Amino acid sequence: MTDLTIIGTGNMARGLAARAVAAGRSVQLLAHEDRAKAEALATELGGTITPGVLGDQLTGAMVIPAVYFDASRAIAEQYVDALNGKVYVDITNPVDFATFDSLSVPADSSAAEELQKVTGAKVVKAFNTTFAATLANGTVAGHPLDVLIAGDDADAIQAVAGFASAAGLNPVIVGPQRRARQLEHMGFLHILLSASDELPAYQWNSALKVIPAA
Repeated sequence: MTDLTIIGTGNMARGLAARAVAAGRSVQLLAHEDRAKAEALATELGGTITPGVLGDQLTGAMVIPAVYFDASRAIAEQYVDALNGKVYVDITNPVDFATFDSLSVPADSSAAEELQKVTGAKVVKAFNTTFAATLANGTVAGHPLDVLIAGDDADAIQAVAGFASAAGLNPVIVGPQRRARQLEHMGFLHILLSASDELPAYQWNSALKVIPAA
């Protein structure tokens, strides 16, 4: 068994795995098809990372698919029995890439809620407002990244918050799973800042931060 299963070998998977190593967590890292990519990333990051490929048995108590929404839903369907009771962290922003002007889920739902419909896992929304490049260090401008967390299962929420805290990040629990709707709009706006040619200062290097008064 491992603490985490991270699915994917792209930039977000790299950032999340780097934070897991920093937290001293054991990781199962599954590539989509090419096991060599998982092996190379595991070697690069060090720590306790076991590489594999999608389709392998899930060993992590917490599963984090570092993929787009449609791929995450396919993973939830593929592992429907194995995911039962596990913590499933939804990091996605379900952007409608045909228009790049809206989200692809119904207005009265969210990616997290749509995933919950197809799995018996405990789906928690988190990390959708953090960029991959900032996860590598865990800070922006000297501030630890905020990880905004929404979910309906108290134990699952605390597991995700505990991981974020151990990784040097600042967990902020925002409410029940339906709050993922607001988090996904926040994540989408954050993406738009970096995608805009008119805002050259924002190049996937920023963070959303909620700072309480002293």
